[in-house]
Amino acid sequence: MATTFASARPIVLETLSQACSQNADVLKPAEQKLHQWETEPGFYSILTDIFCNHAIDANVRWLAALYCKNGVDRYWRKTAPNAISEEEKEAIKKRLVSDFREPVPQIATQIAVLTAKVARLDCPRNWDSLLPTLLAAVRCEEPLIQERSLLVMHHVTKTLASKRLIPDKRLFEQLTQDVFSYMVTLWDSHINTFFKLASQHDDAMGSAVDRCRIILKILRKQIGYGIPEIHKKEEVMNFISNLFPQMDAFLDCRRSLWGNHAVLEKCERIISSITKVLLDLVEMHPVSYVHFIKTTLTFVVQYNFTTKGLLFERFVVNSFNLMKQILFSDVYKPRKNTDEDTCPVTLEANKIISEFFTLDTLAEICRRLVSQYFLLTIDDLTTWDADPEEFCQEEGGDSYKYSLRPCTETLFLTLFKTFRLTLTPVLLEMVQAVQGPCDPEDLGAVLRKDAAYNAVGLVSFDLFDEIDFDSWFTSHLLQELKVKHKSYRVIRKRVIWLMGQWVAVKMSLNLRPLLYQAVLELLDPSEDLAVRLEAAQTLKTNILD
Repeated sequence: MATTFASARPIVLETLSQACSQNADVLKPAEQKLHQWETEPGFYSILTDIFCNHAIDANVRWLAALYCKNGVDRYWRKTAPNAISEEEKEAIKKRLVSDFREPVPQIATQIAVLTAKVARLDCPRNWDSLLPTLLAAVRCEEPLIQERSLLVMHHVTKTLASKRLIPDKRLFEQLTQDVFSYMVTLWDSHINTFFKLASQHDDAMGSAVDRCRIILKILRKQIGYGIPEIHKKEEVMNFISNLFPQMDAFLDCRRSLWGNHAVLEKCERIISSITKVLLDLVEMHPVSYVHFIKTTLTFVVQYNFTTKGLLFERFVVNSFNLMKQILFSDVYKPRKNTDEDTCPVTLEANKIISEFFTLDTLAEICRRLVSQYFLLTIDDLTTWDADPEEFCQEEGGDSYKYSLRPCTETLFLTLFKTFRLTLTPVLLEMVQAVQGPCDPEDLGAVLRKDAAYNAVGLVSFDLFDEIDFDSWFTSHLLQELKVKHKSYRVIRKRVIWLMGQWVAVKMSLNLRPLLYQAVLELLDPSEDLAVRLEAAQTLKTNILD
């Protein structure tokens, strides 16, 4: 590599251009050269100069930013072998925040991530000018500068929030204290601008909602990790309280934007982002969230368990997880069989939850979960036809956080275990309504029966004293397996799964031979593959039992 910056820069630029080639004979030698230069003094200053130059080809600039980012990971620490010199570090840091007019979004993201990596190692002790510089840029009236500086602030905030040492946490709390009020003001200003533009169907509403979302991402990290005892901070509590009517407004706006798919999608993303703020709060600050339990539950029921439902999957998943987390939180559950005084916060939370979940509310939620959300969809049946093995793949772990079906089933289980005495007769009534003969040609009826049987299987242990499974098995379920209509494959698969769920709960030993016979018949090669897979799983369950 050349010994001076001026002579080395053209060589690095040419090599980066070659590294973008589709020709392997050109690309491989270029990559080897770049790898050799990683420890050369001045290399990362040259890369920074290249990716900050808007006149250079975007692919070359993107690659330069990527190499620089990787170099920070390896050589920025003082103790690293071949560490970048302090002089070069200062030059890079100065250049990173010298211009927030990057025109290419992908490169802007790379630069923001790179800046955050440096901030994690140097801020604030060795880079105390970063946050004041970012705030000054955020306050700029020029839209592009504000948008790009917000992007950098988001990645810096996200990175600093992830540090877990006590001094680092205190530092982040101080950072949050310094900028939170301004970020809330900025949030309020930008959402008002968006709603005004949306009411006029102005083309600028897309970029407006993008800025809203990036601001909210910053606030989410600040509230989650930078503010202890949220319930003692009036400004923060007001911000959280305002999220509910703001979410109402975004949902109404979404309904009016069906003709603009791009903005509608962005609207859905910011609605999901708001629910993520609430999910973080109920998980990380449950004591403070007691003030919002009733509002949250009312909101979830209004938009997911009534005819007013405005549904898109990500929103439903997050809404259900909010309700589940409130019911699941140990902070909100009074201790049982103990003489210790229960925390006043716990008593208050439990009182709110008990008063909200009336018999009518619980019955309606249960019915809609089973009859609406448990139903297999056309997409499910299409997947079944195209790839039965994928359809039968069980989702576990944290899938309830992201996927509708496991999320719905997890909420149902949580509700049933919390309110078993209330929900048992509701579920039994639903099962009795569908357990009679079903017209195989009526796909809707088939799917409703499948959903009800699914519910009974999920809570089999809780229904031990309520269902005479032996009688049900011999009088109804075995007959269901004999119906060979194509649509009835749904019921055959569900019934054999149901038997697998109940066999360890309440099934007489003298009925096992009938069960084995039923399973073996469903393993016949002429049977639907998904049904055969479920039958094999049930057989495995019985053998292990």
